[in-house]
Amino acid sequence: MKLVSWNVNGIRACITKGFTAFFNQIDADIFSIQETKCQREQIELEFNGYKSFWNSAEKKGYSGTAIFTKREPINVTYGIGIEEHDKEGRIITLEFEKFYLVNNYTPNSKRELERLPYRTVWEDEIRKYLLKLNKKKPVIMCGDLNVAHKEIDLKNPKTNRRNAGFTDEERQKMTELLDAGFTDTFRYMYPNKENEYSWWSYMGNAREKNIGWRIDYFIVSKDIQSKIKDAKIHQSIMGSDHCPVELDIEI
Repeated sequence: MKLVSWNVNGIRACITKGFTAFFNQIDADIFSIQETKCQREQIELEFNGYKSFWNSAEKKGYSGTAIFTKREPINVTYGIGIEEHDKEGRIITLEFEKFYLVNNYTPNSKRELERLPYRTVWEDEIRKYLLKLNKKKPVIMCGDLNVAHKEIDLKNPKTNRRNAGFTDEERQKMTELLDAGFTDTFRYMYPNKENEYSWWSYMGNAREKNIGWRIDYFIVSKDIQSKIKDAKIHQSIMGSDHCPVELDIEI
């Protein structure tokens, strides 16, 4: 089974920059996107053979997630059932026979780390949510998790130490999630692979120089890590400040 995740940084803009061609070419079983930045009624985007599910933020032009799936889910839920966290369209969960698929767009801590306290609470609640699902069946979570976990996951770790996405607090929350029984699929397959990034700043020709961060993930329950066949980062695909990431898994 092929799963793809991509923060499109505005799906309406991304469509004009090759989204549809990549979607058709990659032929994923499940394709998740983050930061749609639109309400469902503002766009017509359907693909033959796929069902789509959208979770838009209350605030227009902000956040939002969507999933396109060839597989018919047993159940679909939006958010995690906590009003404070469910206003920004950041979570969609599809339940299938053998696993849950959770599409997650984690809040950015922002400049000056103004949202770090909220982000910390969010991380704890998401971990509890995933552990609750994991009691029933394995979980595959994908999305822009807005954190580079280890120094290998960004080009300039020393100069970014207290910047959003590479604070000790955010990195610790990722460690806590993995220690709770989950696996970072890319690092499972490629523990020492360097210069593999999924996001680049628009400033300073960062993408041309590959001065990037790996902040887009597929995280799976440890119970199914042996079923991982490959994990890929499609760095050559343009259309957003992020590139798509892929998980190939037998489940």
